[in-house]
Amino acid sequence: MMRALILGGIADAGLLATEIARAGIDAVYSYGGRTRAPADQPLRTRIGGFGGVGGLADYIRREGITHVIDATHPFAAEMSRNAVEACAETGTPLIALERTPWTKALGDNWVEIGDVDAAAAALPEAPARVFLAIGRQHIAPFAVRPQHNYTLRFVDPPETPLPFAADLIVSRGPFTLDGELEMLRKQGIAWIVARNSGGDGARAKIDAARLLGLPVIMITRPQLPERKRVESIAKVMQWLGHRTCLGA
Repeated sequence: MMRALILGGIADAGLLATEIARAGIDAVYSYGGRTRAPADQPLRTRIGGFGGVGGLADYIRREGITHVIDATHPFAAEMSRNAVEACAETGTPLIALERTPWTKALGDNWVEIGDVDAAAAALPEAPARVFLAIGRQHIAPFAVRPQHNYTLRFVDPPETPLPFAADLIVSRGPFTLDGELEMLRKQGIAWIVARNSGGDGARAKIDAARLLGLPVIMITRPQLPERKRVESIAKVMQWLGHRTCLGA
């Protein structure tokens, strides 16, 4: 009997959960735990980590998981690496639902950087208004550049004090191009720091930066172990042996 485990983290994981529920597949949706009020899902859910590779392997065995779908954020490298190792240890098939990375278009002004520390170092010395579109768990390195006026946007209000003064926007995407243009203009943003998450839900700020001629410090994706990966929910459903009405 099939029982799937979805490691969630991106919006597509929620859409996948809906398709899996519609197909009548027994499955569990696991949230990483960074969002305090996750969206409702049609599947049984759990929140929080597993305790490393060993904990995930134990969960797979204990719960009778037959298939694992890694639909975590492209930058959730530790969870993705743990999934590869735990599935290898338990002999469980694994597939990754991974957004296509963004690519530079005509008019984009990107400075491509390997990690968050390097992104902080790449900001100009002169004070500037900077939109940090990188998630709250990655902002600490920017405390070493206190001369800048930062704007942050989180899904939930922070539970602990921020490491530096900032304008905080609490809002949940997806965001529209018009909305991003309005926000960037209102905040007087001169630089954007973003991670190359890919997909459509977070792309509007990148398109808005191009239209406004703003430079973007783009953090490239981490290197992950080799694994089977697809870019659409339809491909995941085919892997599970089910058809879907969604496009391939």
